[in-house]
Amino acid sequence: MLKTKNKASSGGLTLKHKFGYGLGDAGGCMTFALMDGIFGMYCTDALGIDPTIFGILLLIWNIWDFVNDPIMGALMDKSFAKSQNPNGKFRPWLLRSAPLVCVTFIALFIVPSFFQGIGLVCVLFACKILYEGSYTMFNIPMGSLLSAMADSDHERASLSSARGIGSGVGNMFPIAIVTLIVNSYGNTSPVGYAIGASIFAVVGFVLCLGHYAFTEERFKNTTADPEAQNVKMTDILHVFRVNRPFLALCLHGLFFCMVQALGNTFNFYLYEHVYGGLDLATQGMIVSMPIMLITYIFGPKIAKKLGLVKFIRYALIVGSVIHVLLFAAHAIVYVNPYVHMIISNFALGLASMSVYMQWGLVGEAIDYNEMITGKRTEGSIYGTFNLFRRIGKTFSASLGMFMLSWFGYNGKLEVQADITVFGIKLLSVLLPGLLILGSWIAFKYVWNMTDATRSQLAEFKAAQKVPVTDEVAEA
Repeated sequence: MLKTKNKASSGGLTLKHKFGYGLGDAGGCMTFALMDGIFGMYCTDALGIDPTIFGILLLIWNIWDFVNDPIMGALMDKSFAKSQNPNGKFRPWLLRSAPLVCVTFIALFIVPSFFQGIGLVCVLFACKILYEGSYTMFNIPMGSLLSAMADSDHERASLSSARGIGSGVGNMFPIAIVTLIVNSYGNTSPVGYAIGASIFAVVGFVLCLGHYAFTEERFKNTTADPEAQNVKMTDILHVFRVNRPFLALCLHGLFFCMVQALGNTFNFYLYEHVYGGLDLATQGMIVSMPIMLITYIFGPKIAKKLGLVKFIRYALIVGSVIHVLLFAAHAIVYVNPYVHMIISNFALGLASMSVYMQWGLVGEAIDYNEMITGKRTEGSIYGTFNLFRRIGKTFSASLGMFMLSWFGYNGKLEVQADITVFGIKLLSVLLPGLLILGSWIAFKYVWNMTDATRSQLAEFKAAQKVPVTDEVAEA
């Protein structure tokens, strides 16, 4: 077997690298957060689309994403295996996709409002497909870049933390500000949505360019082994059979993205139709900021003492229980909106630690996969991981809209029926709590990475770094 020296930059992971990597999720989330949040209300209240029809559209939209994510990841692996692009495996794709994300997102929130009836639905459908394809082209290389920038647990943890901070910023500010803009124009007017979406599409674009400028692919897979470079689309099927840590992460992504899709979308319905104003959603974001800061500061320290996976399990089970108890309180008594904000944000913030800390585990699963299969396919693995996340979002968003329709929701009514209010509480509080339990099960019963396995993996990685005096050496 042939072996060559792995090429890396001479310097270590710098503050610029960490800051630049965090900008990636901050930039991407500037638009993605609004898709998770106000897009549903934009379609049902401003564009007047029936929730049942919207639920069907969500299913159709994301069928393509189910195929698109792993194909995009495999395409990046195959393209680099053939070309060995000196500019890197992932960063060139960032530069291609960032302007597309910006333009297609603005179009999504402006163009459909000029149409009526079936024309509106068709234009909305096309704009959403174009945006999601562009976002996939950005998100897959951005996520996969971590394994090309970090080569140790410490470096992965640093980049994961930077990404978590970027994600927090990217999710908070668009929601907090756009809800105020929408509230000022009224939730049934498309103008506020268009203004808010345009502002943060441009902000996101600038941050994505910063992500490209400040990151570097420090570790490039330059193996000369023909079999290792023979990347196939079907390789991922074998990965599921042999890589249980990766399977656990995929299941976690599936369940937790269902949590996020339900919570992010239906919190807006809760504040507007249960508590009487979208401005409360902005206040909820403000309340969540110190909670997020506390989890960022103390979460990693607790995880270091308990162990990362054990800490994730505890955070998930406690977050699940709090959600269920909060729904029980809603069913019995009137819960003050500020009490709801504090409790729900604490529960979600605690459970969300599993998301902030999962990226280092994804990198570990990629290394483990290389050890047991002989192939390093970051793109395919991250693309498949992202696929499971999209499936979770699609299923929960569509089911949520169907259920909202079953509960009699009408976006043009100022006051919803009691059964509709109950349904909104169920969708925004109870179901997320139950789904968090699914993520806990994945880490409790599927994840099987032990200390012995990690030691074996460390030895494998150390062997990969052994200097080779000749350019090519016979094994």
